[in-house]
Amino acid sequence: MTTTNIRVLGCSGGVGGIARTTAFLIDQDVLLDAGTGVMNLELHQLAAIDHVFITHAHLDHIVSLPLLLDSVAALRKKPLQVYAQADTIEALRTHIFNWQIWPDFSQIPDAKDPYLHFNVIAVNEPVVIGSREIKAVAVEHTVPAVGYIIKGKQGSFAFSGDMTENENFWQHLNQCSDLKYLVVETTFPDEQIELTRLSKHLCPSMLTSELGKLQQKPDIFITHLMPGGEKTIMDQIKDHMPEKDLQQLKTSHNFEI
Repeated sequence: MTTTNIRVLGCSGGVGGIARTTAFLIDQDVLLDAGTGVMNLELHQLAAIDHVFITHAHLDHIVSLPLLLDSVAALRKKPLQVYAQADTIEALRTHIFNWQIWPDFSQIPDAKDPYLHFNVIAVNEPVVIGSREIKAVAVEHTVPAVGYIIKGKQGSFAFSGDMTENENFWQHLNQCSDLKYLVVETTFPDEQIELTRLSKHLCPSMLTSELGKLQQKPDIFITHLMPGGEKTIMDQIKDHMPEKDLQQLKTSHNFEI
């Protein structure tokens, strides 16, 4: 039975030193978010990516997308397929691929044969790529945002993206009987709970409440921690939930489903 491999390229809430922002490589051809972690790949690995799924339009999750296209578009024989909600695609078109910040690769070399093709995804409707099923699930953030549930032949992997307290994400996870891994954000420590609520993220106390909604029992990994605050955040999570074995996500992690 062929498994799906998910490699963590970046999982920090910021940059500095070895910190890289969010990106996951699924097998060799699918990218989940396009943060600075993408820059860890070699040129031939970038050229092998055919599909990119974006959670939301914030810079730390899309910054490598225009650079990736600039580096390898001419080396490819078919357009790079980017999947996102309509609002996210509109933001990319308006603010990134607008001929001012970056060329519009959906019109290069011409509109009939472009280097980039945008695909509007509908929440709760899986996209099937080979043996993998990728479903967007709506979450609550400051901009339209989704998490993703990726179903392989040996289980499912869920990624929250950036989110705050919500019900929808957990309802979908509770319906996922083969949930093997969960990657969920916790951006700030409890001392910054007002900032956390304003920016619609999670802190350890809020995460504790959210995980109380989860009925499945996957291995859980914490992502998107702000640089410099990682130990404080993980210590607070442990204090809130000493009975749980929650791990900090790192770029050394690989998952098989």
